[in-house]
Amino acid sequence: MERQLADQGLRPAATLDAAQLVVLNTCTVTASADQDARAAIRRIRRSNPGARILVTGCYAQRAPADLAAMEGVSLVVGNSHKHRLGELAASPELVSIASSGPNSPAPIVIDDIFAHTELLAAPVFDSDHEKTRPNLKVQDGCNNRCSFCIIPFVRGRSRSLPVDAVVRNVELLVANGYQELVLSGINLGRWGRDMKAGNSDGRQRFVDLLRVILERTSVPLLRISSVEPMDWSDELIALVAESPRIAKHAHVPLQSGSDRILRRMHRRYRPWHYEERIRRIRAAMPLAAIGADVMVGFPGESEEHFEETRALIERLPFTYLHVFTYSSRPGTPSAAMPEQVPVRQARERNRILRELASRKKRAFQEQLVGRPLPAITLTQRTGGRTEALTGNYQKLWLAGELPSNRMLTARIDSVEGEALVGKAV
Repeated sequence: MERQLADQGLRPAATLDAAQLVVLNTCTVTASADQDARAAIRRIRRSNPGARILVTGCYAQRAPADLAAMEGVSLVVGNSHKHRLGELAASPELVSIASSGPNSPAPIVIDDIFAHTELLAAPVFDSDHEKTRPNLKVQDGCNNRCSFCIIPFVRGRSRSLPVDAVVRNVELLVANGYQELVLSGINLGRWGRDMKAGNSDGRQRFVDLLRVILERTSVPLLRISSVEPMDWSDELIALVAESPRIAKHAHVPLQSGSDRILRRMHRRYRPWHYEERIRRIRAAMPLAAIGADVMVGFPGESEEHFEETRALIERLPFTYLHVFTYSSRPGTPSAAMPEQVPVRQARERNRILRELASRKKRAFQEQLVGRPLPAITLTQRTGGRTEALTGNYQKLWLAGELPSNRMLTARIDSVEGEALVGKAV
């Protein structure tokens, strides 16, 4: 988006108060995400009453009229038109409409997200803006219909960035000096399923993309973001385990450890299948980071169902969890389900799992003391130390003030709070 705005002759403001245009990119995955977006609009309005506020992203796609009615909002651009955001922001016609009066609803630019079938090449970050670990989105949208999820309705069908475009972006990022790239997507493991290929089922696969990137680029390290359990094939596990240029890190969404709740969620795997995949990952990569998304308080989740989730997490080798309390989203099947779980009960379950995750993370980190680990330096420096991230996704404080974006090997000396402490060797 910044690149699009720059192409229209706009330049970043030094501070929020100095900006003439503020772009807010919104999420809508939970009710709290919507609340955060509205609060951000109010804060911007108070801080800089004269600025035009352009709201885009998933909340803008889902409920554009609600945002357009908010005081201070000048333009609402859905995900359907995010690829034209710079052009729209600079349009004299829309600027004049947006400036017509304080009580006039902002103009809305949106259409059917499901009409979009192609993923445009993502613009490359300039090295002055993103110091380390840029994300490269290679897939967008989702063909799944989980009963709690609004994302398909604001992102559209699953679609993939073509191989040559991925390679071109990776090469440009490497040329800008980046040492670690994060491949991301809404349903990353489904990359290529919408494109033809020469394999037996006529479709390209995510593991094929990884091989091409390794063969055709010199990227030092790739990190894979979230991949669904059914897409962690033996072939993918083996490639991640064997390649020194892929971070030893698997994020595998769980949501629930109860078979009944998974079925109500319309998830496409069962607890036994999930457990088998996690154990295969751990066997192949003994020191890998293994994380999961877990939802508590889904409609119909009894104490027995929650205990099934807790017990599964207890026995699996997770190193971290992202625990979410169920949030009803208008328009999703789960919003109309009976047996809604009281918020207080759901929050207590959230607390239990967070404490369990914290214990498991600590136990994993203690296993790393005395070991050498690959790491990349980040931008934060404080108290004579530099923040870094290990290949297996652990926050690390390194002795000394080191330049950012540097790949190195660190010896782990101790655990401090939730971070490792060590030295570059």
